[in-house]
Amino acid sequence: MCNACVIESVKSNMLSRRALFAGAATTTAAAVASGLATARPALAQSAGKVVDLTHAWDGSFPTFDGNPGIIYEPSVKFEESGYQLWKLTIYEHSGTHIDAPLHFSADGASVADLAPERLVCPICVLDLTAKAAEDANAMVEPEDIEAWVSANGEIPAGACVAMHAGWAARVASPEFRTAADGSFAFPGFSKAATDMLAGLDVACIGVDSLSLDPGNSADFAVHNSWLPGGRFGIECLANLDQLPAKGATVFIGAPKHKGGTGGPARVLAVV
Repeated sequence: MCNACVIESVKSNMLSRRALFAGAATTTAAAVASGLATARPALAQSAGKVVDLTHAWDGSFPTFDGNPGIIYEPSVKFEESGYQLWKLTIYEHSGTHIDAPLHFSADGASVADLAPERLVCPICVLDLTAKAAEDANAMVEPEDIEAWVSANGEIPAGACVAMHAGWAARVASPEFRTAADGSFAFPGFSKAATDMLAGLDVACIGVDSLSLDPGNSADFAVHNSWLPGGRFGIECLANLDQLPAKGATVFIGAPKHKGGTGGPARVLAVV
């Protein structure tokens, strides 16, 4: 066979192989995309406005035990070195933060183990402001969820369901944490409500108050049922009043320290 014939034969084989690989790649990409579409929750359609749901926090930010949640120590000073940095001592459950399953279970998932696809999801906002204005320990109940569904449609699987009680406005006041008599007083979820949400495959719940459970809870029923079930929560959210009841997508910047029971998070919503 002449050299020209060999060259033409090789070129023909290479083109055929490229066409085969291209077709296979297209088929594989379509299959992967299809799998992702079915595996992930339906994200809300967003127009691009970003709402920061995170409080800036320092040692004065209210915490459950009343102790500073973050402590600053100068490590390198600008006037001495030309740059500066702090040594930080941070307690996991301070500021706007995540409660991971490990927080209330011996062997649950740590904050580093949270599935990434659960950290980007539609957010459904339940307005509890009227109830909380009358009762500082008001709870999201099943009927509040049913009313939301009646007005807005079904809650998507994999969603974040957040309670807006108007509590973020109190963050600089002792009323964020306690009543006048010094007892804990803030809104949260009822176990009946979170049991209902668990049945809907909701990924996480969020509150603009200090805890997933209301302040007067004696047994932390929501923490003890929701978290060991493999789900997580977000406490001390800000600016929920800037979100619609539905239609926004939340991006949960969970920390990723191994063995963490939770930790401060940057939480953003796109509307």
